[in-house]
Amino acid sequence: MRTAARALSCGDARDRARAIQTAQDALDAAKADALAEIDATAAYEVDGASTLNTWVRNELRMTASDAQVLVRAAATCAALPLVGAAAAEGSIRADHVKAFTYGLKHLGPEIMAQYEEAFLIVAQNQNPQELFDKMRSLREAMFPDDLEKQYLKGQDKEDITITALLEGWHVSGFLGPVVGAKFKTVLDSVSAPDGEDDERTGAERRVQGLDDLLSSILDNGLPSDKGVRPHMSVFADADTVEAAAEHVKNETENLHSTHNPAPGEPAKLAGFGSIGPSLLMYFLCISDFTAFLMQQDGGRRQAQILNVGRTYRLATMKQRRGVIARQQGVCAAPGCNHTHLEVHHVIWYSRGGTTDLDQLIGLCTRCHHLVHKNLLNITGNATDGFEFTTRTGRPLGRRRRTSYSHAA
Repeated sequence: MRTAARALSCGDARDRARAIQTAQDALDAAKADALAEIDATAAYEVDGASTLNTWVRNELRMTASDAQVLVRAAATCAALPLVGAAAAEGSIRADHVKAFTYGLKHLGPEIMAQYEEAFLIVAQNQNPQELFDKMRSLREAMFPDDLEKQYLKGQDKEDITITALLEGWHVSGFLGPVVGAKFKTVLDSVSAPDGEDDERTGAERRVQGLDDLLSSILDNGLPSDKGVRPHMSVFADADTVEAAAEHVKNETENLHSTHNPAPGEPAKLAGFGSIGPSLLMYFLCISDFTAFLMQQDGGRRQAQILNVGRTYRLATMKQRRGVIARQQGVCAAPGCNHTHLEVHHVIWYSRGGTTDLDQLIGLCTRCHHLVHKNLLNITGNATDGFEFTTRTGRPLGRRRRTSYSHAA
């Protein structure tokens, strides 16, 4: 701290930065040691806290996870005296101590005590990631069977989810070595800088590369399902489209325009939800669109035009698009939001059902299989609403039709 104070009074910014970092690292070690003592003596109870995590949140305004990292760091410094001394004098970073914590857990105290001095030299001269890599290499050499266990454990953890939020989509999950390596290889390839004049950030290049890749797959790469390729769907009535066009025009001509789209049902992106006028006009610019006239009186008269009785078993292309528009591109089963739909006869065609629009419903692949396993039952029609029940007859809910005069 004295060194940092002297450096802060001099004019060399480089010396100040080095001294500040050293002092910060030493303070992290001191804070970790203090928290470990508080935890061991339950001193947090003096301030009315039931646990160390509660005390840390109240008194230090830290998260519980950050506190646990510091407590584990203190335990590591106690188990490895040379590491503790180096942390106290600020010659290694808090992240270096985290690497030593990893070593104690995965290599064991005896091996870490044997290699402590060598690893400390690495920590004092290299960044934390390089120290971690060397510990991992030692672990792999000494415990080769762990690699197989890690591979199998990774397979059990594999998952990926994408959740719609107000601002966009949140992607999370875990990929095993094989799928993860493929994904990284593809992402690295499509997000590489486009020449020396490419000024985009890494985040911008990765997102744009992924966007280009997905657009290419949707245009050319995905297989068709009964003649229909998977695609995104956006739904809006004619008034919404007109108001959005006017809004974007005014925004373009006058950045301070106070014009708002006419009130009404906003456009909806299937599987996501409502979108604004600018995004709607963007989709209209890059997409094909189909217009549907859908009557407010139930639609029977309009539906007759698209009814084919038992002439065809499979729904026609127009019927498929009509079903998708009616459901806003989402599986009709209650609680399901999948957007890759198959068209199902509510009265099965094999049991005498007709290929009429009122008797067709869009289901995702999994819900469709549930129907054909008699685990999910559907009755009703598109005019009055479909009713869903379980195998035992317990009602799951009803999904009524939604009227749109225009769908893009």
